[in-house]
Amino acid sequence: MSVRLRDVVMAQLDTLRHEPTDKRIRATIGDQTVVDSTRALLVWEPKRVVPTYAVPLEDVAGQIDAAAPTETAGPQGVPAAGASHLGERMVYDPSVPFSAHTTDGEVMRVRARGSDRVADAFRPADRDLADYVLLDFAAFDAWYEEDERNVAHPRDPFHRVDILHSSRHVRVEVGGTVLAESTAPYLLFEPPLPVRYYFAADDVRTDLFVPSDHLTYCAYKGEASYWSVGDEQHLAWCYRHPLRDASEVVDRIAFFNERVDLVVDGVRPERPITPWSPPA
Repeated sequence: MSVRLRDVVMAQLDTLRHEPTDKRIRATIGDQTVVDSTRALLVWEPKRVVPTYAVPLEDVAGQIDAAAPTETAGPQGVPAAGASHLGERMVYDPSVPFSAHTTDGEVMRVRARGSDRVADAFRPADRDLADYVLLDFAAFDAWYEEDERNVAHPRDPFHRVDILHSSRHVRVEVGGTVLAESTAPYLLFEPPLPVRYYFAADDVRTDLFVPSDHLTYCAYKGEASYWSVGDEQHLAWCYRHPLRDASEVVDRIAFFNERVDLVVDGVRPERPITPWSPPA
């Protein structure tokens, strides 16, 4: 019997997972390079959907200390604040802080030499990760894969973005009002997320948009800026200066499928359930 590959991947979501990377990984605090490793791992704690960098202790140029005794890994069965769903599975997306650990281990701190700056770290109690320490991406000023700056979180080697030009007839509505309509959308595929439909600005009712100061960052696409529409906050977005993988959607506008009514070739698909879905 054939097995759906996504089911195989999702079945491992509640386990501790790791994958070596051949990339040189560096991180800075201020003008100091605190991490420099060619032996890094990508580590997914249980329920995490994006990885964390883990490096050998000896590749950290700073003081590493155990945290206060009261700071320990949280219980695995208790959802962290901000936990959400991807389909029927509860997940920890990047908005859930690094401190919400879901496996046994030791909470630690990395202090840059000659500085009062401290970064959170975590040492899992797992023999396959012995002598490795996980590092809080957000606690460092900059991360580099080889000589290229990385944003938001480590890139997943099994994650990809595909952008395809389409002739599908796609319409976006909110409360019966048409916000966008096109027979030439660009479709951005980024499994396991739903397909995103990117419209040329001329195909969008931008006169209904209210600019938002909200920004988000994606490791694969870059910095997104947003608009609100009526009572729907941060409903539409675009990439003004996308990263290489998303260069084709520059200045195009997309909407959260989770919060609008889509009509694709005359069919209204169900709204997907993701971390961006409205509260239940």
